[in-house]
Amino acid sequence: MLILASQESIGITYWLRQTIGGGSLLDPVWLLVGCLLPALTWITIFGLFAIWLERKVSAHMQCRLGPMDVGGWHGWAQTLADGVKLLAKEDVIPRATDKILFIIAPIMAFAATFAIFLVLPWGPPIGNLKLVVADLNLGVFYIAAIGSLEGIGVILAGWSSNNKWSLFGAMRTATQLVSYEIPLGVCLITVVLVTGSFSLNEITQQQAGWFWNWFMFRNPFLFVTFIVLFICNLAETKRAPFDLPEAESELVSGFHTEYSGMRFSIFFLAEYAAMYAVSAMTAALFMGGWWTGIKPLDDLVMSHPVGALLGVFVILSKGILLVFVQMWLRWTLPRVRLDQVMYLCLKVLLPFSMACLLGSALWEMYLADYSHLFAIPFGLAVAGALGIATAILGNMYLQSRKYQYA
Repeated sequence: MLILASQESIGITYWLRQTIGGGSLLDPVWLLVGCLLPALTWITIFGLFAIWLERKVSAHMQCRLGPMDVGGWHGWAQTLADGVKLLAKEDVIPRATDKILFIIAPIMAFAATFAIFLVLPWGPPIGNLKLVVADLNLGVFYIAAIGSLEGIGVILAGWSSNNKWSLFGAMRTATQLVSYEIPLGVCLITVVLVTGSFSLNEITQQQAGWFWNWFMFRNPFLFVTFIVLFICNLAETKRAPFDLPEAESELVSGFHTEYSGMRFSIFFLAEYAAMYAVSAMTAALFMGGWWTGIKPLDDLVMSHPVGALLGVFVILSKGILLVFVQMWLRWTLPRVRLDQVMYLCLKVLLPFSMACLLGSALWEMYLADYSHLFAIPFGLAVAGALGIATAILGNMYLQSRKYQYA
């Protein structure tokens, strides 16, 4: 991976090697400093924050408060306390398990998710430095290939546990992930067809300007593709209503029934890291990445090194917003049956994704010069609708809080 990055990118790892030097002997050091430590630090911090956020989101949706005591302000340290508890718990490996696979499974699940962060953009370029570990010219293809390995870790966990509930969860995972990778891959191909690039940085650069230049507004087929991709991301990350692999009402705890302590927490950390990874990928592909969508502001600050901080904040905010929507859906929609999951994939999402691929190809061939005639009014309409919906939901939430504490 380091060789590929050094040949095809000017990302952080390559920049460190070129700027400081040291030859090939220091390549492991640059890989550690430029990739492993920053990515692992972000995953850990985001995992702690996301668990706290999901508790608060679920609580407020159910007219509760959620964590309030540990750490003071809104129980911000509750997840830290739970982490310490998991560290102190005994690491139990059942006698009848396949111990080697049982130990490897959570590591593989986390490593596959961790590897996706190599190609995710974190902000606009600063001079010759791109804020990405490795700006591969096959970045989208890399994500599609590496992301599927996380499911293999889950399958290994269910198979090695020697538990029928875990095995059922693993088989559901295999069925679900393999199926939804098809429409997901078609959605990614659609974006590549429109942009002519597999690089997430290049795709993001093409969305500069006003927010109606974002690809989700470029043509009606790409907007539908954005929705289909988001649904596929829910299934790939095993989030409700597609959380069949760990359906606690049916399978005790699914594929990680036999896991405890830190091995159990690694699965959770991998899940929340995957939620952000697919959300950041979606933001880069369809929502302008680090661009604010306000052209004068982008022109003013994005070319300045300090403006890169704004770009970092923007793309992180877009990713976290999509993560919030995933949490919102979890506590809104009921879990669907396996046959319904497969029906949605093969008879709804796959035909829609194929139609969008064909429609986008025809649009780029014959109507590309007139895209702005659709994008500007459609983008303004969507922005207005989202603003009105946000105001209505915000008012409803404030009213519910008023009656709750009256």
